[in-house]
Amino acid sequence: MKVKREFFRNLKELPTEELLAPGSPMCAGCGGLITLRLVLKVLGPNVVVVNAAGCLTMLAAYPYSPLRASWLYTTMGSAPAGAQGVRDALDVLIARGRLPASEDLRVVVLAGDGSTLDIGLSSMSGAIHRGLDFHYICYDNEAFGNTGFQGSSSSPFGSRTATSPAGTTQHKKDLFALWLAHRPPYAATVSAADPVDLAEKVRRSMQFRGPKLFVGLATCPPGWGIDPAQGHHVGKLALDTGIWPLKEAVHGEVRHTYVPDHLKPVEDYLQTQARFHHLFSPQRHDDILATIQNEVIGYWNEVRHREFPQTLLGELSRADLR
Repeated sequence: MKVKREFFRNLKELPTEELLAPGSPMCAGCGGLITLRLVLKVLGPNVVVVNAAGCLTMLAAYPYSPLRASWLYTTMGSAPAGAQGVRDALDVLIARGRLPASEDLRVVVLAGDGSTLDIGLSSMSGAIHRGLDFHYICYDNEAFGNTGFQGSSSSPFGSRTATSPAGTTQHKKDLFALWLAHRPPYAATVSAADPVDLAEKVRRSMQFRGPKLFVGLATCPPGWGIDPAQGHHVGKLALDTGIWPLKEAVHGEVRHTYVPDHLKPVEDYLQTQARFHHLFSPQRHDDILATIQNEVIGYWNEVRHREFPQTLLGELSRADLR
Protein backbone atom coordinates (compact mmCIF):
# COMPACT_ATOMS: atom_id res chain seq x y z
CA MET A 1 0.00 0.00 0.00
CA LYS A 2 1.34 3.41 -0.99
CA VAL A 3 0.11 6.82 0.09
CA LYS A 4 -1.39 9.24 -2.43
CA ARG A 5 1.25 11.35 -4.12
CA GLU A 6 0.86 15.06 -4.78
CA PHE A 7 3.69 15.94 -7.17
CA PHE A 8 5.00 12.82 -8.93
CA ARG A 9 2.77 9.84 -9.68
CA ASN A 10 5.17 7.79 -11.79
CA LEU A 11 8.67 7.77 -13.28
CA LYS A 12 7.57 9.65 -16.40
CA GLU A 13 6.72 12.70 -14.29
CA LEU A 14 10.16 13.04 -12.71
CA PRO A 15 12.33 15.95 -13.92
CA THR A 16 14.35 14.95 -16.96
CA GLU A 17 17.20 17.43 -16.50
CA GLU A 18 20.42 15.76 -15.40
CA LEU A 19 22.46 17.78 -12.89
CA LEU A 20 24.92 14.99 -12.12
CA ALA A 21 26.93 13.80 -15.10
CA PRO A 22 27.86 10.13 -15.58
CA GLY A 23 31.41 8.83 -15.57
CA SER A 24 32.46 9.82 -12.05
CA PRO A 25 35.05 7.75 -10.13
CA MET A 26 32.38 6.38 -7.78
CA CYS A 27 31.81 2.64 -7.41
CA ALA A 28 29.43 1.09 -9.92
CA GLY A 29 26.03 0.46 -8.34
CA CYS A 30 26.53 2.98 -5.51
CA GLY A 31 23.12 3.66 -3.95
CA GLY A 32 24.34 6.94 -2.49
CA LEU A 33 25.24 8.26 -5.93
CA ILE A 34 21.82 7.37 -7.34
CA THR A 35 20.15 9.04 -4.35
CA LEU A 36 22.10 12.25 -4.91
CA ARG A 37 21.24 12.21 -8.61
CA LEU A 38 17.51 11.98 -7.83
CA VAL A 39 17.67 14.65 -5.10
CA LEU A 40 19.37 17.13 -7.44
CA LYS A 41 16.81 16.47 -10.16
CA VAL A 42 14.13 17.82 -7.82
CA LEU A 43 16.08 20.61 -6.11
CA GLY A 44 17.41 21.98 -9.39
CA PRO A 45 20.75 23.60 -10.27
CA ASN A 46 20.72 26.44 -7.72
CA VAL A 47 22.33 24.34 -5.01
CA VAL A 48 25.54 24.35 -3.00
CA VAL A 49 26.52 20.89 -1.75
CA VAL A 50 28.51 20.84 1.50
CA ASN A 51 30.16 17.44 1.56
CA ALA A 52 31.45 15.70 4.68
CA ALA A 53 34.52 13.55 4.05
CA GLY A 54 33.37 10.11 3.00
CA CYS A 55 32.68 7.91 -0.01
CA LEU A 56 31.06 10.64 -2.10
CA THR A 57 34.05 12.94 -1.55
CA MET A 58 35.54 11.08 -4.52
CA LEU A 59 32.79 12.53 -6.68
CA ALA A 60 34.40 15.94 -7.25
CA ALA A 61 38.21 16.00 -7.40
CA TYR A 62 39.71 19.37 -8.37
CA PRO A 63 39.65 20.58 -11.09
CA TYR A 64 36.96 18.17 -12.29
CA SER A 65 33.36 17.89 -11.14
CA PRO A 66 30.34 16.06 -12.56
CA LEU A 67 28.00 18.47 -10.76
CA ARG A 68 26.10 21.41 -12.19
CA ALA A 69 26.12 22.87 -8.71
CA SER A 70 28.57 24.40 -6.26
CA TRP A 71 30.58 22.05 -4.06
CA LEU A 72 32.29 22.61 -0.70
CA TYR A 73 34.35 19.87 0.91
CA THR A 74 34.69 19.74 4.70
CA THR A 75 36.12 17.45 7.34
CA MET A 76 34.01 14.51 8.45
CA GLY A 77 32.65 16.22 11.55
CA SER A 78 31.99 19.74 10.30
CA ALA A 79 29.71 19.69 7.25
CA PRO A 80 26.65 21.10 9.11
CA ALA A 81 28.85 23.88 10.55
CA GLY A 82 30.08 24.62 7.03
CA ALA A 83 26.48 24.70 5.82
CA GLN A 84 25.66 27.21 8.56
CA GLY A 85 28.44 29.49 7.33
CA VAL A 86 27.30 29.24 3.72
CA ARG A 87 23.64 29.89 4.62
CA ASP A 88 24.56 32.87 6.82
CA ALA A 89 26.80 34.34 4.11
CA LEU A 90 24.06 34.06 1.50
CA ASP A 91 21.52 35.69 3.83
CA VAL A 92 23.89 38.59 4.64
CA LEU A 93 24.75 39.18 0.99
CA ILE A 94 21.09 39.22 -0.01
CA ALA A 95 20.12 41.50 2.88
CA ARG A 96 22.86 44.00 1.91
CA GLY A 97 21.87 43.95 -1.74
CA ARG A 98 25.15 42.45 -2.86
CA LEU A 99 23.45 39.30 -4.16
CA PRO A 100 20.09 39.29 -5.97
CA ALA A 101 17.49 37.13 -4.27
CA SER A 102 17.08 35.34 -7.60
CA GLU A 103 20.64 34.00 -7.19
CA ASP A 104 20.02 32.46 -3.78
CA LEU A 105 21.10 28.84 -3.37
CA ARG A 106 19.66 25.88 -1.51
CA VAL A 107 22.20 24.54 0.97
CA VAL A 108 22.58 20.75 1.00
CA VAL A 109 24.71 18.71 3.38
CA LEU A 110 25.83 15.38 1.94
CA ALA A 111 27.18 12.94 4.52
CA GLY A 112 27.50 9.23 5.14
CA ASP A 113 26.24 7.35 8.17
CA GLY A 114 29.64 7.43 9.88
CA SER A 115 29.77 11.22 9.69
CA THR A 116 26.09 11.58 10.58
CA LEU A 117 25.77 9.18 13.51
CA ASP A 118 29.31 9.07 14.84
CA ILE A 119 31.96 11.69 14.04
CA GLY A 120 29.63 14.53 13.05
CA LEU A 121 26.70 13.88 15.38
CA SER A 122 27.22 16.98 17.55
CA SER A 123 27.63 19.32 14.58
CA MET A 124 24.48 17.94 12.96
CA SER A 125 22.50 18.18 16.19
CA GLY A 126 23.59 21.77 16.73
CA ALA A 127 22.60 22.85 13.21
CA ILE A 128 19.16 21.27 13.54
CA HIS A 129 18.67 22.81 16.99
CA ARG A 130 19.49 26.26 15.57
CA GLY A 131 16.84 25.76 12.89
CA LEU A 132 19.31 25.99 10.02
CA ASP A 133 17.49 26.19 6.68
CA PHE A 134 19.11 23.32 4.79
CA HIS A 135 18.62 19.87 3.32
CA TYR A 136 20.60 17.11 5.02
CA ILE A 137 21.15 13.98 2.92
CA CYS A 138 22.60 10.97 4.73
CA TYR A 139 23.59 8.14 2.40
CA ASP A 140 23.54 5.15 4.69
CA ASN A 141 25.72 2.26 3.52
CA GLU A 142 25.79 1.01 7.12
CA ALA A 143 29.55 1.27 7.73
CA PHE A 144 32.59 3.50 7.21
CA GLY A 145 32.71 2.53 3.56
CA ASN A 146 35.44 4.87 2.30
CA THR A 147 38.18 3.55 4.61
CA GLY A 148 37.65 -0.19 4.41
CA PHE A 149 34.07 -0.82 5.59
CA GLN A 150 34.66 -0.60 9.32
CA GLY A 151 31.60 -0.82 11.54
CA SER A 152 29.63 2.33 12.34
CA SER A 153 26.73 2.81 14.74
CA SER A 154 24.54 2.32 11.69
CA SER A 155 25.83 -1.21 11.02
CA PRO A 156 22.90 -3.63 11.41
CA PHE A 157 22.88 -6.41 13.97
CA GLY A 158 24.62 -9.53 12.68
CA SER A 159 26.38 -7.86 9.72
CA ARG A 160 30.06 -8.50 9.08
CA THR A 161 32.36 -5.47 8.85
CA ALA A 162 36.14 -5.03 8.89
CA THR A 163 35.98 -4.45 12.64
CA SER A 164 33.34 -7.09 13.39
CA PRO A 165 34.36 -10.13 11.30
CA ALA A 166 32.12 -12.43 13.35
CA GLY A 167 29.11 -10.12 12.98
CA THR A 168 28.01 -6.91 14.70
CA THR A 169 26.59 -7.49 18.18
CA GLN A 170 25.15 -3.99 18.61
CA HIS A 171 21.86 -2.89 17.11
CA LYS A 172 21.63 -0.10 14.57
CA LYS A 173 21.15 3.41 15.93
CA ASP A 174 17.79 4.91 14.92
CA LEU A 175 18.69 8.09 13.03
CA PHE A 176 15.07 8.91 12.19
CA ALA A 177 14.14 8.85 15.89
CA LEU A 178 17.14 11.05 16.73
CA TRP A 179 15.98 13.57 14.17
CA LEU A 180 12.42 13.57 15.49
CA ALA A 181 13.73 14.42 18.97
CA HIS A 182 15.01 17.70 17.46
CA ARG A 183 11.49 18.57 16.18
CA PRO A 184 12.44 19.50 12.60
CA PRO A 185 9.72 20.58 10.18
CA TYR A 186 10.48 17.65 7.89
CA ALA A 187 12.31 14.31 8.06
CA ALA A 188 12.09 11.22 5.87
CA THR A 189 13.60 7.89 4.98
CA VAL A 190 14.09 7.21 1.27
CA SER A 191 15.49 4.63 -1.10
CA ALA A 192 16.68 4.86 -4.67
CA ALA A 193 14.79 1.58 -5.18
CA ASP A 194 11.61 3.70 -5.08
CA PRO A 195 12.65 6.83 -6.99
CA VAL A 196 9.14 8.27 -7.20
CA ASP A 197 8.71 8.13 -3.42
CA LEU A 198 12.13 9.76 -3.02
CA ALA A 199 11.39 12.58 -5.47
CA GLU A 200 7.96 13.16 -3.95
CA LYS A 201 9.45 13.62 -0.49
CA VAL A 202 12.17 16.00 -1.63
CA ARG A 203 9.60 18.09 -3.49
CA ARG A 204 7.25 18.13 -0.50
CA SER A 205 10.05 19.22 1.82
CA MET A 206 10.77 22.32 -0.25
CA GLN A 207 7.75 24.13 1.16
CA PHE A 208 9.29 24.21 4.65
CA ARG A 209 11.91 26.54 6.06
CA GLY A 210 14.37 24.98 8.46
CA PRO A 211 16.04 21.56 8.59
CA LYS A 212 14.84 19.08 5.96
CA LEU A 213 16.36 15.72 6.78
CA PHE A 214 16.69 12.60 4.62
CA VAL A 215 18.34 9.25 5.24
CA GLY A 216 18.61 6.95 2.25
CA LEU A 217 19.64 3.32 2.15
CA ALA A 218 22.79 3.28 0.03
CA THR A 219 23.52 -0.12 -1.45
CA CYS A 220 27.29 -0.64 -1.41
CA PRO A 221 28.55 -3.35 -3.79
CA PRO A 222 32.14 -3.65 -2.44
CA GLY A 223 31.15 -3.37 1.23
CA TRP A 224 28.01 -5.47 1.10
CA GLY A 225 29.47 -8.03 -1.29
CA ILE A 226 26.88 -7.75 -4.07
CA ASP A 227 27.06 -7.54 -7.85
CA PRO A 228 26.78 -3.85 -8.85
CA ALA A 229 24.06 -4.83 -11.32
CA GLN A 230 21.97 -6.17 -8.42
CA GLY A 231 21.88 -2.91 -6.44
CA HIS A 232 18.29 -2.05 -7.33
CA HIS A 233 17.13 -5.61 -6.66
CA VAL A 234 18.77 -5.67 -3.22
CA GLY A 235 17.37 -2.23 -2.40
CA LYS A 236 13.87 -3.35 -3.40
CA LEU A 237 14.19 -6.43 -1.18
CA ALA A 238 15.01 -4.13 1.75
CA LEU A 239 11.60 -2.50 1.20
CA ASP A 240 9.64 -5.71 0.58
CA THR A 241 11.08 -7.49 3.61
CA GLY A 242 10.33 -4.45 5.76
CA ILE A 243 13.94 -4.01 6.86
CA TRP A 244 14.01 -0.46 5.44
CA PRO A 245 10.70 1.33 6.14
CA LEU A 246 9.75 4.32 3.98
CA LYS A 247 8.28 7.07 6.16
CA GLU A 248 8.16 10.81 6.72
CA ALA A 249 7.44 13.20 9.56
CA VAL A 250 5.88 16.61 9.02
CA HIS A 251 6.20 18.71 12.19
CA GLY A 252 6.54 15.48 14.16
CA GLU A 253 3.55 13.65 12.67
CA VAL A 254 4.82 10.37 11.26
CA ARG A 255 3.29 8.36 8.45
CA HIS A 256 4.63 5.47 6.41
CA THR A 257 4.53 6.08 2.67
CA TYR A 258 4.83 2.40 1.76
CA VAL A 259 3.32 -0.41 3.81
CA PRO A 260 3.90 -3.89 2.37
CA ASP A 261 0.70 -5.94 2.23
CA HIS A 262 2.80 -9.01 2.93
CA LEU A 263 6.39 -9.14 4.10
CA LYS A 264 8.97 -11.30 2.42
CA PRO A 265 11.26 -13.21 4.80
CA VAL A 266 14.31 -11.18 5.83
CA GLU A 267 16.45 -14.09 4.65
CA ASP A 268 15.55 -13.15 1.06
CA TYR A 269 17.40 -9.87 1.64
CA LEU A 270 20.24 -11.13 3.84
CA GLN A 271 21.23 -13.99 1.53
CA THR A 272 21.97 -11.59 -1.34
CA GLN A 273 24.94 -10.07 0.53
CA ALA A 274 28.35 -11.45 1.49
CA ARG A 275 28.29 -9.44 4.74
CA PHE A 276 25.57 -11.82 6.01
CA HIS A 277 26.86 -15.10 4.52
CA HIS A 278 28.30 -16.19 7.88
CA LEU A 279 24.73 -16.41 9.19
CA PHE A 280 24.02 -19.24 6.73
CA SER A 281 27.35 -21.03 6.23
CA PRO A 282 29.18 -23.10 7.35
CA GLN A 283 26.29 -23.35 9.81
CA ARG A 284 23.02 -21.47 10.19
CA HIS A 285 22.65 -19.04 13.08
CA ASP A 286 18.93 -19.43 13.57
CA ASP A 287 18.98 -17.39 16.78
CA ILE A 288 20.39 -14.31 15.04
CA LEU A 289 18.11 -14.75 12.01
CA ALA A 290 15.09 -15.09 14.31
CA THR A 291 16.07 -11.94 16.21
CA ILE A 292 16.28 -9.93 12.97
CA GLN A 293 12.99 -11.33 11.67
CA ASN A 294 11.11 -10.80 14.92
CA GLU A 295 12.30 -7.20 15.18
CA VAL A 296 10.94 -6.51 11.70
CA ILE A 297 7.59 -8.16 12.45
CA GLY A 298 7.31 -6.28 15.74
CA TYR A 299 8.07 -2.97 14.04
CA TRP A 300 5.36 -3.40 11.40
CA ASN A 301 2.77 -4.61 13.90
CA GLU A 302 3.35 -1.41 15.85
CA VAL A 303 2.94 0.62 12.64
CA ARG A 304 -0.34 -1.15 11.84
CA HIS A 305 -1.76 -0.48 15.30
CA ARG A 306 -0.67 3.16 15.33
CA GLU A 307 -1.41 4.30 11.78
CA PHE A 308 -4.23 1.99 10.70
CA PRO A 309 -6.28 1.26 13.83
CA GLN A 310 -9.62 1.33 11.99
CA THR A 311 -8.64 -1.06 9.20
CA LEU A 312 -8.82 -4.83 8.96
CA LEU A 313 -5.03 -5.16 8.99
CA GLY A 314 -4.36 -7.86 11.55
CA GLU A 315 -1.15 -8.60 13.37
CA LEU A 316 1.67 -10.08 11.36
CA SER A 317 3.39 -13.29 12.37
CA ARG A 318 6.08 -15.50 10.87
CA ALA A 319 3.28 -17.52 9.23
CA ASP A 320 2.37 -14.45 7.13
CA LEU A 321 5.79 -14.23 5.43
CA ARG A 322 5.71 -15.11 1.78
